[in-house]
Amino acid sequence: MALLKFNNVGMTSISGCVPSKISSNLDLDMPEEALEKLIGSIGIKEKRIADADVTSSDLCYKAAVKLLEDNKVDISSIDMLLFLSLTPDYITPPTSAVLQQKLGLPKSTACLDLSLACSGFVYALSTAFAYASNPGINKVLLLVGDTVSKLVNPRDNVNFPLYGDAGTACLVEKGDFDESIFILSSDGAGEKSNIVPHRGFRNILTSDSLIDKERENGNFRKDINLTMDGMDTFSNAIRNVPKQVKQLMKESDITPDDFDYLVSHQSNRYMMEFIMKRLNVDLDKVPFCLEKYGNTGCASVPLTIVSELEGKLTGEKKLLLTAIGAGWSMASAYLKAKVLKISPLIEY
Repeated sequence: MALLKFNNVGMTSISGCVPSKISSNLDLDMPEEALEKLIGSIGIKEKRIADADVTSSDLCYKAAVKLLEDNKVDISSIDMLLFLSLTPDYITPPTSAVLQQKLGLPKSTACLDLSLACSGFVYALSTAFAYASNPGINKVLLLVGDTVSKLVNPRDNVNFPLYGDAGTACLVEKGDFDESIFILSSDGAGEKSNIVPHRGFRNILTSDSLIDKERENGNFRKDINLTMDGMDTFSNAIRNVPKQVKQLMKESDITPDDFDYLVSHQSNRYMMEFIMKRLNVDLDKVPFCLEKYGNTGCASVPLTIVSELEGKLTGEKKLLLTAIGAGWSMASAYLKAKVLKISPLIEY
């Protein structure tokens, strides 16, 4: 377990962007009874799907422009840009550098690409806090987004109903902030439980990788599509997420009565409610946006903050963030939102 503590660094603003195109799970080609059961379990009625020529960096760019304009940020003051996504523009060059140029940030801006799945925002936020704690860096622009819909097969009724697309931006900077605490962990034993088999260099892409193949229960996937072992994912999450969050509360010396909101990765409704019951957390403290936007991968935690907490973080609010993703990468954080300005969610 990695335990990180930061002082005098915090998030000051956050924004988000989703595609305007809506994909409804009510339109899935399934028997009505099975469809009702599916939606009732996952809690996802619709998602936002990016057009073929729209990337996660496009959504993050729109969110970043919104953040910079709403908060009148001098772009010359940005010392570092971090971009985290499973769906970058290229293998190389780094998408962070492309966004630096597109946003007009100075050439002195340090740029870095990061890659994680659903735990990505909390991990990347700890990275931004770490850099901003350095004497030579005052402001870090953190862009986190995914177009997971491009990784799933429309003929796959296991994975296709889950995933939507979104891009987010937040500004991390030095200031009069109380201590923030992060706990990070991983377990590579979950390698095959959430995997895209044929897009990296372990299994080289071939023509066969692009062929639809029938899988379990009549679902179809290519080898370049995302596949998930739902039962393994569920059992791992309900076993390990409560442990990490309880450890975070112990390190932060708080109880479920002491914080204002617990913002969780938006996986599926049933699993989230199960975890909150184990934590004895009132669901009134747990914002949900997956009904409208689905599982947006690494963007789900910041998207939930933008879509559900706008106007609700006046004064000092105590936040818990938690997320788990592929590779059983898990991250939780406790922080106090003193001056967090939330821009209205925009569409692209």
